[in-house]
Amino acid sequence: MVDGAASLARRFGVSLLVIGLTVVAFGTSAPELIVNIFASLKGSADIAIGNVLGSNLANIFLMLGIAAMIYPLRVQLSTVWKEIPMSLLAVIAVGVMANDILFDRARATVISRSEGIILLFFFIIFLYYTYGISKVEGEGAPVKIFNPRRSVVMVAGGLLMLFLGGKFMVDGAIAVARIWGVSEALIGFTIVAVGTSLPELAASAMAAYKRQADIAVGNIVGSNIFNIFFILGTSATIRAIPFSTILNVDLLFVVFATVLLFLAFFIGKRHILERWQGAGFVGIYIIYLIYAIVRG
Repeated sequence: MVDGAASLARRFGVSLLVIGLTVVAFGTSAPELIVNIFASLKGSADIAIGNVLGSNLANIFLMLGIAAMIYPLRVQLSTVWKEIPMSLLAVIAVGVMANDILFDRARATVISRSEGIILLFFFIIFLYYTYGISKVEGEGAPVKIFNPRRSVVMVAGGLLMLFLGGKFMVDGAIAVARIWGVSEALIGFTIVAVGTSLPELAASAMAAYKRQADIAVGNIVGSNIFNIFFILGTSATIRAIPFSTILNVDLLFVVFATVLLFLAFFIGKRHILERWQGAGFVGIYIIYLIYAIVRG
């Protein structure tokens, strides 16, 4: 998938960063989308919310951390000053929408259908932004160009395998977790979130190995934006999602993760996520998992 996407980017004059933010990010977010659609249809709000927030945490701390450990990731200024802040805006927007009790003194908190539609409008704005930077030349190692048909087949085949692998893994994990009698929220934040984020790990780790930092970082940041604006927006549009205020702790942790990712590019070598920082991210994620399991 990474090879095919990179080939298409170069053939059509689109930067690797844009491909990472859109094609690869959308494809690797497919498992989250399928899980959330089914969770919304079945009324499993905790799985829907936990999957999105947990996936965003896993994407930053675990997936991007591992990718940086494979090879230090140098990013463009637009990623640091535009895409990462946009992903932070997405989390804050959900935090405001989900806290009716705090802001409106409502008796219950819910992400309504109208708020889901608003999130989808934000997603359209994000797509418009990526179109605006589509001619910006991305950084990365020389890319091998395949013929268009082969590139499309490579991308489509990679996405299909990622989708099926994620679905099978999550289905099995949910069944085992429910046999153990743990909560749906814990399932969403841990097993489902990590399971549906495995495609991001595969794509970003391979991109890091191939020295294509724009795809590695763009995939993670783009996936986080997709998860909230598109996936959570679609889920809420299908059915309003009740929100438990205890999940505000996890919302704040996602905010912390996004801010820390932004600051990491100014600590040490500027605009480079180094190996030691990647290892630190993985360590923080392990601490969060322990907290979630103890709490859950």
